[in-house]
Amino acid sequence: MDIEVLGRGKVTLIDHMGDDLTVVNAARVSFKKEKSSFDSSDEKLISYLARHNHWTPFAHPQISLRIKAPISIRTQFFKHKQGFVENEVSGRYVELSVPEFYHPKWRGKPTNSKQGSSNFIEWDLESDAEDPVKSMDAAYRYATDCAFRSYRKLLDSGVAPEQARFVLPQGTFTEWIWTGSLAAYARFYNQRIHPHAQWEIQQYASAIGVIMKELFPVCWEYLTDNYQEH
Repeated sequence: MDIEVLGRGKVTLIDHMGDDLTVVNAARVSFKKEKSSFDSSDEKLISYLARHNHWTPFAHPQISLRIKAPISIRTQFFKHKQGFVENEVSGRYVELSVPEFYHPKWRGKPTNSKQGSSNFIEWDLESDAEDPVKSMDAAYRYATDCAFRSYRKLLDSGVAPEQARFVLPQGTFTEWIWTGSLAAYARFYNQRIHPHAQWEIQQYASAIGVIMKELFPVCWEYLTDNYQEH
């Protein structure tokens, strides 16, 4: 499964281990029991486990994704450590022939210091004033073009890629493989799908939710419903 995010970004399913039955069998091993097929009693058990925060059975399934996101958004992903491991494309070893940059849809300054931004900036079509979005886009493109030209100039001058990359902006796309448990992905999703999370990472959380729901339909429903009820 391959889901496009933020235009040039992406979330791709690489591999996974386990399913809904894996979770209930992990729980039932306490009583030395095991089932070969999933039924309604298993759904009731999953509901109970999620509702009472018995998270260890949900930690047995593992999922590997390949994610492409802007550097600043990748930083938010990597704040989630418990249950995850990551390996990223390294700018120390790879020369970026054509770095890809995220081109955002601009949002206003926050009205509350605890928030990162406010609503999307829109131009009033009936206004006589110049469209501010066009000016913002132009300034951003100029900055990224300068950064790319400077990056190539440094490389062409013999500077090591591990240093030349310093000139690239936070909006540069990077890629990594992210492997974690179902429990870890649920924690990530519940935090990052929240409307107070940065809009960009909400889009990635939504894409990851689509993948998890297909792989673990019953577990994902109760893990995310459990969050919403609280």
